[in-house]
Amino acid sequence: MKTAAQRKADLAPVPMRFLSIGDFTPSQLEACLELASELKNARTAGIPHIRPLEGRHIALLFEKPSLRTRSTFQIAVRELGGDVIEPPQDVALGGRETIKDVARNLERWVHGAVVRTYAQSRIEAFANAAPRLRVVNALTDEEHPCQALADCLTMREKWGSLRGRTIAYVGDSNNVALSLAQAATTLGGKVRIASPRGYELDGALSAAIKRNARHGGALLVTNDPVAAVTGADAVYTDVWTSMGQESETAQRHEVFAPFQVNQELIAHASDGVLFMHCLPAHRGEEVTDEVIDSDASVVFDQSENRLHTQKALLAMLA
Repeated sequence: MKTAAQRKADLAPVPMRFLSIGDFTPSQLEACLELASELKNARTAGIPHIRPLEGRHIALLFEKPSLRTRSTFQIAVRELGGDVIEPPQDVALGGRETIKDVARNLERWVHGAVVRTYAQSRIEAFANAAPRLRVVNALTDEEHPCQALADCLTMREKWGSLRGRTIAYVGDSNNVALSLAQAATTLGGKVRIASPRGYELDGALSAAIKRNARHGGALLVTNDPVAAVTGADAVYTDVWTSMGQESETAQRHEVFAPFQVNQELIAHASDGVLFMHCLPAHRGEEVTDEVIDSDASVVFDQSENRLHTQKALLAMLA
C-alpha cells in the first residue's frame, strides 16, 4: 500500500481543505476512493495501519449533533496515529470569540480541524483565516461531501464503477443531494433528483454539475418521483426536515408525502436496485420499514464506509 505522501506525489497538489467535492480534482476523488478501499481491506485483514497523523492533533468542532460523523472521525484519526481534541461547543465556533479567531488559535496548536456547522460561509471563513490548517467539512447546510465519499465507495463496491449507472435521489434537494450529484456525475453516474416544486436543486448549481460531469455522467432534475426511479440502479432518500428546519415540519410532511420511498415506488427501479439513505432515517416518513429493512438496503454499508473514506481523506490531506 502506498503511503499518503507517495499518493500525493502521483497527483496534482492536494488542497489543504476539503470543504466541497469540487475541492478535489476528478483524479484526486478517484484516488481517495481507491485508498479508502485499500484501508478497509487492510483493517479487515488486521494489517497494521498507515500512520500519517503520528504525533499530530485534529480538532473536532461540531455545532450540530452527530453519531456517525463524530464517531468515525474519532476512530479515523486514532487509527491513523493521531490524537483528537474536542473543544466544548460553547467556545469552539464563535460563541465567545469570532470564528476567525478560533481558527487562528487552533492553527498554532493542531494539524487539522473537522468542522460540522450551519452555513457553508462559516466553514469557508474558518478555513480562510487559518491557511496552514487542514480543514474538513463534516456537514454544512449546503454541502455534505464526506457523506458523498461514503456513498460512492458503497456503490463502487456493489458495481465496480459508477459509469453508466443511474442513481435516483427522491426528496429535498438538500446538502446530501448536492454533494451526491457532484461526486456521482464526476465518476460517470447518471443522477436524477426528484423534488417537489419549490424544493428543486438550484439552477446555477445544476448547471455547474452538468459542466463538470465526466465519463458520460449526467444530471436530471424533475418533480416526478416515478420518472426519476424508473430503471434506476440505486434509489436514495433523506429526511424531509433537516436540522434547523424544524419550524417547517408540518408543511414539509404535507408537501413531501408523495415522495415517500415505499415498495410501490421502488418497484419501478431496476432489478437488483440498491436503497440508500445517509441516516438517521425517519421511518414511516421518507422511507417505509419495508424498504429500509429489505435486502436492497445498503444504508449500514454507507454508514460503515464513512470510517474508511474519512481515513483516506485525512491521509491524503496529511
